[in-house]
Amino acid sequence: MLTTIANVLTGLIGAGCVLMGARVFWAPRGATGFGIPGTPTGDPTFQAWLKVKGVRDIAAGVFLFILLAGATPHLLGWFMLAATGIPVGDALIVLRSNGPRAIAYGVHGATAAVMLVISVVLLIS
Repeated sequence: MLTTIANVLTGLIGAGCVLMGARVFWAPRGATGFGIPGTPTGDPTFQAWLKVKGVRDIAAGVFLFILLAGATPHLLGWFMLAATGIPVGDALIVLRSNGPRAIAYGVHGATAAVMLVISVVLLIS
């Protein structure tokens, strides 16, 4: 039962990654929701970097789908544990940029916590 819930949550995180990555191509101003104050969404150089991030987010989501489809829960658990570093890093970037603590902890920190719980469930299953 817990493994099924962990798999569903992993699929939702994968879908979220793909959607966040794709969003930068049609709504780049959404990057302001990341939590870094003064995000220059109109700057062409920033746009290029944002698209690089978008492609990486899409790929991360696809990796999760591939692992969901073909890997053991244990391997998926290790991958999720490693990937937990992404939202932790994002939270630290927002905090070091004097961004809103609510976004750093409420968005990035909460995502990291959910991913950590998923990792533990998958690794002990």
